[in-house]
Amino acid sequence: MYEAAQAEGGRLIVYAGGDTPDQQDYAKNGFKARFPNIDIDIIVDYSKIHDVRVDNQLATDTLVPDVVQLQTLQDFERWKHEGRLLPFMPPAFPAIHPFFRDEHGAWISIGVLAFSFMVNASAGDMPSTPEELANPKWKGRIASSYPQDDDAVLYLYKLYAKIYGWDWVRRMSEQDILFARGTNTPGDAVNSGTRPIGIGGAGSLTGADGAARWVVADNHPFMAWGQRAAILKGARHTAAAKLYLSWLVSRQMQENSFNGWSVRTDVQPAGGLRPIWEYDNSYWWHFPAFMRNRAEVERWRQTFVMYFGDVKGEPSPGVQGLHPGAGA
Repeated sequence: MYEAAQAEGGRLIVYAGGDTPDQQDYAKNGFKARFPNIDIDIIVDYSKIHDVRVDNQLATDTLVPDVVQLQTLQDFERWKHEGRLLPFMPPAFPAIHPFFRDEHGAWISIGVLAFSFMVNASAGDMPSTPEELANPKWKGRIASSYPQDDDAVLYLYKLYAKIYGWDWVRRMSEQDILFARGTNTPGDAVNSGTRPIGIGGAGSLTGADGAARWVVADNHPFMAWGQRAAILKGARHTAAAKLYLSWLVSRQMQENSFNGWSVRTDVQPAGGLRPIWEYDNSYWWHFPAFMRNRAEVERWRQTFVMYFGDVKGEPSPGVQGLHPGAGA
């Protein structure tokens, strides 16, 4: 595949869902180190922007990316139905959990992502469950990404509301939460000392990330999903795209995932963790159905607008227009 990728021009453009322009630098640099003759460009934006950007590019015959890797799981099912995806089964395809791959190879999940809450590991007495976050003692001490801005955070807050009840949500609305755009912001707030508690961000149970210790409590909810990726039909660099997807789900990459979990059934999670599909309180199997039901998503979004107000602030990845990467 490497030789074929070089023969077709040695280029690759990826549209990746995320919060900051440099969020995928680890993947870009790792791929470049492994395949130095491939010039890779990974452009990060909110998944909910990248997906409509790709739709518009397809409609105007101006497609830029070769690969899309996004949180908007429902798009991959729609794009498959519309014939927009180029099926590909990487060598590791049989090892990927069946729930984390399309049976025909239209898309695969390239990694397990999970959101919960986090606390400053050195701040002394801290909440140990999400239910405790509504205690008035934590007023003015919580940072959160907006549930009405990111669908995975929205789903996390939905789980909290369903399990702890609407009075919990009401009490949270009185907690003077520092909301910000981008799921990186709760961890940033904890690590900078701005707030000792963060809600709605990624982390790892295998160790603290700076000052922030990610928390998952037994019998209390968090949420997880498989981040999906696919090659677009009409992509200019399909060999490089196949090489990239194969590399992402390779044993080496999956054994070194930042949170310890893997989409592969033959990779033992790090740090004594169990596979994500053994954590029923992660609702890993339900998030795709939630994303598929856009009317339900919108109802929950507007409900949390009533409790927490409208989203404020510029998009954390910046404003990138119609065709980012076109001139790369």
